[in-house]
Amino acid sequence: MSTASSAYSAFANLLAEAALPVSPAELHGHLLGRVCAGAGFDQDEWQQAASELLGGDPSERLQAALGGLLGMVQQDFSTGEMAVVLMLPTDDAPLAERAVALGQWCQGFLAGFGLALRQASLSDEADEVLQDIAAIAQIQGQLDESEDGESDYMEVQEYLRVAPLLLFAEFGKAPAPAAKPSLH
Repeated sequence: MSTASSAYSAFANLLAEAALPVSPAELHGHLLGRVCAGAGFDQDEWQQAASELLGGDPSERLQAALGGLLGMVQQDFSTGEMAVVLMLPTDDAPLAERAVALGQWCQGFLAGFGLALRQASLSDEADEVLQDIAAIAQIQGQLDESEDGESDYMEVQEYLRVAPLLLFAEFGKAPAPAAKPSLH
């Protein structure tokens, strides 16, 4: 099981315990949208934004998990990888469930991006990516449980692993490099 899949399950349990109406995919999308819009990786700002999204202060366990989620995202961007890891259900979950989560991720991303963006204009490329994500957010119920449906889902998922990088390149703030130990 991948880190994102296990994080998805862990967040699903934490959110269910707290009876919060937010999915792990939406939460992750919201964070990634904020980061891509230039909000950066400030822990306090993320905790505040998450509290607003969740409708109140999260429990200590959930706060710690939110901090870990920010760390995961920061690591994705600091490694220079050409794709980000999406927090979605595992591939053995029914396609309909994965498609709903993908739509929730997109909705969260758009909300996070819109709330954090401080720039009035977008490049044509950024506008196109955001329009694509908005269209993908409507995916629920449009994929049938078939080989073609699986293929379409995987294609969309791969696009969403790369598309945020364009937005991050235009609006995002690079994570601060880790402090190097001093040699004496």
